Amino acid sequence: MTTKAKKSLSYRDAGVDIEAGNLAVEKIKSAVRSTYRPEVMGDLGGFGGLFALGAGKYKDPVLVSGTDGVGTKLQIAFMMNRHNTIGQDVVAMCVNDVLTQGAEPLFFLDYLAVGKLDPDQAAQIVEGVAGACRESGCALIGGETAEMAGFYKTGEYDIAGFCVGAVEKSRILPSAEMKAGDVLIGLASSGLHSNGYSLVRKICFEHMVFSIDQDIPELGRPLGEELLEPTRLYPGLVLPLLTKYNVKGMVHITGGGFQENLPRVLPEGLTARVDPSAWDVPPIFKMLQKWGNVADQEMFRTFNMGLGLVMVVPPDEADSILAELSDSTIKCQPIGRLENGPRSAIVEGLK
Repeated sequence: MTTKAKKSLSYRDAGVDIEAGNLAVEKIKSAVRSTYRPEVMGDLGGFGGLFALGAGKYKDPVLVSGTDGVGTKLQIAFMMNRHNTIGQDVVAMCVNDVLTQGAEPLFFLDYLAVGKLDPDQAAQIVEGVAGACRESGCALIGGETAEMAGFYKTGEYDIAGFCVGAVEKSRILPSAEMKAGDVLIGLASSGLHSNGYSLVRKICFEHMVFSIDQDIPELGRPLGEELLEPTRLYPGLVLPLLTKYNVKGMVHITGGGFQENLPRVLPEGLTARVDPSAWDVPPIFKMLQKWGNVADQEMFRTFNMGLGLVMVVPPDEADSILAELSDSTIKCQPIGRLENGPRSAIVEGLK
């Protein structure tokens, strides 16, 4: 009796291509290095990223960390087969969170999980990460690409980000000095950002049965282009304000909208009262509400409604801050005030 020789199996036979991983690393090296700050030590390839906080810049530094993902907005990227903006989304969701504590984003790490690694696709994603890191002033000092054969569909992936920033201990936000009369200043979003996409997809693709390239005249561009608009990065605009003005608190309007996020920075005894007529709600929100017959309350507790960041400032500094922000391409305006009452957020006139 003879025994047939068995094939010698390899990692590639199991669906993991080490050579493709090495190629992906080569493709992203220049993009990653372009984000380095002087504090970065070492280079790609180590088991950990090194960052020297250094002496002199901070007297009593506190590190602030944040982590997030992109959620089901990724489905829009898959539908469009476009992956060069998702990296900005994952960076923005992290650096904007860290910023709200008054911290300067210092360095960033990403985690990319794929079913089968496509080096060109991975390079697009990481180039988006690197570009957003450069704009935010933080270094991309590490990451992980996990090829998980059979776990994700071909062409699909998940991505998460991790950011560390620093703030002087005496300047951690929110400040205990908040009081009734303080002004809320809203900074415009770039669109939907990266929240509420489960509802967005249900409205657009199940209820309305739109295609991803559906032309929407009210938007002035195809639906997919609008839905994939990347999340706005706020550190470059806001950090200089923190050294000049008494910014008492900041809120990143993400999942949970206004009603859930604003109270997170308030002490007991203060209510944030928001006037939704103070700004122009972008067309995408109006269209989603119309298409899905969504109640006002549900819209404001799910989406950012056109404001991605809200600052709490003293009334005697509000005009100066607004004047300084007026030179920016990001529209800003007063949207309400703090008043005495239970810790909560009230958006006036909602049905």
